[in-house]
Amino acid sequence: MPADKGFEDLVFLTRKNHTDKPAMIIELKWDKTAAGAIQQIRNKQYSDTIKDYKENALLIGISYDRVTKRHECAIERLSDS
Repeated sequence: MPADKGFEDLVFLTRKNHTDKPAMIIELKWDKTAAGAIQQIRNKQYSDTIKDYKENALLIGISYDRVTKRHECAIERLSDS
């Protein structure tokens, strides 16, 4: 989905009959931090694309380190940001 200042890596929207489930914006990074991925979601205003889900949405940053082969994940509620 095009955002104001770029494109999100992944966006999951719930069906209208499953409004109890959160919408999600996922940003993927390599050799960066998961917190940095969430910061990119905020800086580039990706959450504007899911403004109808603002009360029930998650921001998810996932990072992969190519040297250590380890993954890092950070999850925050959109309403907390």
